[in-house]
Amino acid sequence: MAGDRIERVDAGALSGARLLYFDFVMAAFVTILLLSNVIGAGKVATLSIPGLGEWPFGAGILFFPIAYVIGDVLTEVYGYARARRCIWAGFAAMLFMAFMATVVVALPPAADWKGQEAYEQVFGQVPRIVLASIVAFWAGEFANSYVLARMKVWTKGRHLWSRTIGSTVVGQGIDSLIFYPLAFYGVWSDQTLLLVLATQWALKVGWEVLLTPVTYAAVGFLKRREGIDVYDGATDFTPFRTRV
Repeated sequence: MAGDRIERVDAGALSGARLLYFDFVMAAFVTILLLSNVIGAGKVATLSIPGLGEWPFGAGILFFPIAYVIGDVLTEVYGYARARRCIWAGFAAMLFMAFMATVVVALPPAADWKGQEAYEQVFGQVPRIVLASIVAFWAGEFANSYVLARMKVWTKGRHLWSRTIGSTVVGQGIDSLIFYPLAFYGVWSDQTLLLVLATQWALKVGWEVLLTPVTYAAVGFLKRREGIDVYDGATDFTPFRTRV
């Protein structure tokens, strides 16, 4: 099936097909997801802009562009069912990471080990924020994948940019609408919460627009190598299953 000839197929016809790169894309998706929550979630950095001063930003924004590209590539190249499987894999990985972080932080430190406080600052995340992050990820990613898959059928595979940007507008909108109120309502003022929510949503959509050429390149490469162009014409879009 691999090569430069691309065959249009329905997602159901891929059952049992030998896919060359799917496992690698899935592994990359889960890796970026975990890194964004471990490395990116805890640090606020500063960008110095001449004439504008210093602008603080969450380090997690460095991971957003990569996550967007991979999430869109999964659905566009391999279809909703396989993207759904990756989303559940990422969801399970996040739950396991959160559980193990809680256990490890709670373990009593050795008397001569001085790193407990620093360890707690890095890995001792507030349960409310962890819950908000996991729920928002689940809902946002499924919305993103569903919109992209449906739009591909509606547009007959044309205008990839409209699908990647449109799905991000919806998916990241749902993500932000869930995460920020669930994590910070009552902690931040309503004005601050709405401002941060809107700003982060706009930044994520902006990243998607800027990275459209990268998405085109990744999608084109994988479709040529896999030799397929998958359409979800008869797909069961329920999120509550992992079988493809």
